[in-house]
Amino acid sequence: MEREVIAGDYKDVILFLATAGVVVPLFRRWKISPILGFLGAGVALGPYGLGALVDRVGWLRYVTISNSDEMAQLGEFGVVFLLFMIGLELSWERLRLLRRYVFGLGGLQVAVSLAVMAGVAMALGMPAPAAAAVGAALALSSTAVVMQVLANHRRQHSAAGRATFSVLLFQDLAVAPILVTLAVISRGGDAALSPSLLLAFAPAAFGVLALLAFGRWLLRPMMRSVAKAKSEEMFMAASLLVVIGAGLLSALTGLSMALGAFIAGLLLAETEYRHEVEVTIEPFKGLLLGLFFVSVGTSLDLSVLVQRPGAVFGIAVGLIAVKALAVFSLGGLVGLKRRSALEAALLLAGGGEFAFVILSEAMSAGVVERVTGEAVQVAATISMMCIPGLAALGMRLGGRRLGGEGVAVEPAPAPADGASPRVLVVGYGRVGKLVGEMLRRHDIAWVAAERDPKLVEAGRQAGEQVFYGDASRPEFLKRCGLEHASAIVVTMDSPEGVEAVVGAARDMRSDLTIVARARDARHAQRLYELGATDAVPETVEASLQLSEAVLVEIGVPMGLIIASIHERRDEFRKALNRPTALGGRVSRYKRAGDA
Repeated sequence: MEREVIAGDYKDVILFLATAGVVVPLFRRWKISPILGFLGAGVALGPYGLGALVDRVGWLRYVTISNSDEMAQLGEFGVVFLLFMIGLELSWERLRLLRRYVFGLGGLQVAVSLAVMAGVAMALGMPAPAAAAVGAALALSSTAVVMQVLANHRRQHSAAGRATFSVLLFQDLAVAPILVTLAVISRGGDAALSPSLLLAFAPAAFGVLALLAFGRWLLRPMMRSVAKAKSEEMFMAASLLVVIGAGLLSALTGLSMALGAFIAGLLLAETEYRHEVEVTIEPFKGLLLGLFFVSVGTSLDLSVLVQRPGAVFGIAVGLIAVKALAVFSLGGLVGLKRRSALEAALLLAGGGEFAFVILSEAMSAGVVERVTGEAVQVAATISMMCIPGLAALGMRLGGRRLGGEGVAVEPAPAPADGASPRVLVVGYGRVGKLVGEMLRRHDIAWVAAERDPKLVEAGRQAGEQVFYGDASRPEFLKRCGLEHASAIVVTMDSPEGVEAVVGAARDMRSDLTIVARARDARHAQRLYELGATDAVPETVEASLQLSEAVLVEIGVPMGLIIASIHERRDEFRKALNRPTALGGRVSRYKRAGDA
């Protein structure tokens, strides 16, 4: 029997989708971060905004969020997917290179910020355990907001962006020890020095080892098996399973879900499936992150803000000032230039999502009084809403001369796999492999894309950069480095597939050299119409090679043969690549032949 549909059960979801449909286009048109729009929408539609007026204005219940707790739980997956995507863009080698920032700057920032804010809280009369809990909660920054701001401004690969990410990563690592220590403190001070504190970290260590073991030995075979099914739905399901499964395993062992997803992303970054997984996960990440920001906005209790405005804004301002000064001062100790340290300091100055987790645990355990905890949570929310503005200020100040320091040109972000490919080869069968070999002979960097997992695996075993994925999708081409490539060679044997890739590549870049394999002359003409620079028909090339072979065998001089073959090939190309095809443009191949 089909269950009766109750419209009210889906009201919050519909409200969120409507908000996303309005906020994102509107704020992008105004050139304002959509994060502020989602946060503002959460405040307005939440139980402390318009929701507080429902008793007096009944119709408002239809346009307000009634169950913010469920939205917050679902919104947490936005942070999980964000950390997974960050892991996919990194590698173990790059993470090793960042260790000075992660454990140096990150560790010092957490320790100094925690000590200073706890000391201020104790000076204001708060007990030591409560002060430590508040200091720990406010020492952490928002991974979701900061990384999204960096991505929007394409600053992830700048010096400030790398330092900021490293600090955020250490903060995520610090969440589990903070929660365990808080639980020990709530059971009594004498237990704080007992061996039980060390044993409490054993499940977390086991969880990390389990994730690493799964990733090293089972992840690639699982993805290969799913890829062989050639089902987009199955590949999407497998990708979601990796993200959510790693997050849940991490949470069960006492770590944050986001950290588990990050480790899973790092492990997948070493495989040939990374780009296809990125394209598959991206829509989920964007939607769930928006939901996360809305849920943060709904947690802003405006009544606390009205009752104690001085205390709330004082905490928010003090939080921003202490963390900004700490990061800026410590940046020089790890070799960070002053302008980069200033930008990172302002990015990390706000509060974070883990402040709500830590303070909620502290209030439940009786370590922090509820009145104080709620005021601190509201202050943390306000500081999070200030992050986009602080980031803009940091980028503006960081780009000027500071202390006589010159302005450095920001290098273009490098692809995850190293140097930018000069040529992207789509299709790694016999033709694509031969093209790759010829490019290598001339020392030209190249990357290949292929939908057949067997061919991808064979290429990987031969040491080539071959990735599994659908090259007809612009997002996949972008992640394979097409934005920086000089040319793309499409060698697929499917005429429809070749046309889709040529069209997508030409839409992305009007200046790109596109060389495509055609089935016959008619197909070649169609490819020219789609924007191919050169189309090579199989039937024409086969007939020319046959003609060359027979002319050689019957004794015609080689010079005459080569000249006639080139002349006939140019005639074919001139007939196919008519001026009407590409606005009068003559093929690059023909220009070279004429020369």
